[in-house]
Amino acid sequence: MKETRTTGGSYWIETAPGTAYPPLNTDTEADAVVLGAGIAGLSTAWELARAGRSVVVLEAGRIARGVSGHTTAKLTALHTFACDRLLRTRGSEAAHLYARSQTDAVEHAAHIVDELGIDCDWERVPAYTYLRDASRTAELRAEAEAARSAGLPAEFVPETGLPYAVAGAVRLADQAQFHPRKYLLALADDLRAHGGRIYEHTTAVGLDEGEPCRVTTETGATVTAHDVVVATHYPVFDRALLFTRLATHRELAVAAPIPADRDPQGMYITPELNTRSVRTAPYEDGRRLLIVTGESFNPGAQDTPARFDLLTDWAQQHFPGITITHRWAAQDTDPTDQVPLVGHLHARASHAYVATGFGGWGMSGGIMAGRLLTALITDDRLPWSDLYDPTRILSTVRQAPAFLHHQANVARHFVGDRLRPPQAKDVADIEPGSGAVVRIDGERCAVYRDERGEAHVLSARCTHLGCLVAFNSAEHTWECPCHGSRFDTDGKVVQGPATRPLGRRKV
Repeated sequence: MKETRTTGGSYWIETAPGTAYPPLNTDTEADAVVLGAGIAGLSTAWELARAGRSVVVLEAGRIARGVSGHTTAKLTALHTFACDRLLRTRGSEAAHLYARSQTDAVEHAAHIVDELGIDCDWERVPAYTYLRDASRTAELRAEAEAARSAGLPAEFVPETGLPYAVAGAVRLADQAQFHPRKYLLALADDLRAHGGRIYEHTTAVGLDEGEPCRVTTETGATVTAHDVVVATHYPVFDRALLFTRLATHRELAVAAPIPADRDPQGMYITPELNTRSVRTAPYEDGRRLLIVTGESFNPGAQDTPARFDLLTDWAQQHFPGITITHRWAAQDTDPTDQVPLVGHLHARASHAYVATGFGGWGMSGGIMAGRLLTALITDDRLPWSDLYDPTRILSTVRQAPAFLHHQANVARHFVGDRLRPPQAKDVADIEPGSGAVVRIDGERCAVYRDERGEAHVLSARCTHLGCLVAFNSAEHTWECPCHGSRFDTDGKVVQGPATRPLGRRKV
């Protein structure tokens, strides 16, 4: 039986509430405007301000409360089997540049923490990619060898600090884990000290790529800037049709206090069992907070509560006696060729840039993006710029199946969801506290009944590209299975790429 006394959502948000910034209500100008205030956006804005540029940051919600506020917060260059995969699909030089750029990000973050004196629970620990299936140890050895040839001091080890046996693991020493919001809020403070301006609850709805560029917000206020960076996790402006190369997935996290002597002393991940990730963080009274992440699924899946139960069961089975105190979910974007898209927004873009597709490794990826984009904007160039260039094409036949699979999945939802019968025959069939798609007067509507029984009726068509949304009963959100847009029960955008709310309907 699961013992769960959940007191909070994201532990990072609960323990670093931050301060409020005003919305943008009047026109303004800057050298650069950054859209999105997660780790990629704030890192880019901070780097630009340190380079002497005037910077405006626009955030549709609150800074560092989106994906960066719901991460596992592991900062490492060991990304499961990335080196071996890159070695096989794009060659040794690509694997080397990837490892070098991610290591640079880890060390750059360490430098920032030291320079600014940031109290963000910074800890140096080893990172592990492990498997429990003995028949797959060859994959681990291949990754260890590929990582070493790429310049990482990785090694294959037969044992770890986990309280259960493994078939083997790839170990990379001297990586880092930290409190992401404490780090980012300190970065925001220093950004403002260098003249940067931050505006929350300000959604960008229009982009003119002229010289200068102009970004229009939903309030009508405009930012005029020489350069624009789209760092909204999933690009809200997509002139290059990047949505055809990005797939979204969500992962769940549960957390529980454990005694310090039960700390497994490292950051762990396995692709087995639909992903299991383990790390700890400093907690009250000298204890550690165990954080277990996994149960990857596409937005719009109907079984999120059951997935939370599976993750809780696994955590309590492998760490007996724990009581879950927090749980949350995060969303990631996966590029079809497995390398993030960081650089010019499209082939003809001169002053518009993008950072997206970090595939679950947004901490090192976001810091890397800040350095890469700042180099491009200031007429510099990093050795790995071409590796991450968004204007690249699928370079090998081996990468095409992932691209085609993603397109097939989108088409299946766009067409197939319209052919399926509605989830409920009538609004009255929906239980209080739940939601379903119902056909009303010939239109499919997203209907949520609150605890009082009142129906909140919306159009079920996502305002991004028109796929039908589905209800997430664990988080009480409407989610698009095609590109990951999420909306609250009143239709307001929670997560892009959509920028407009779901249309209201009357019963």
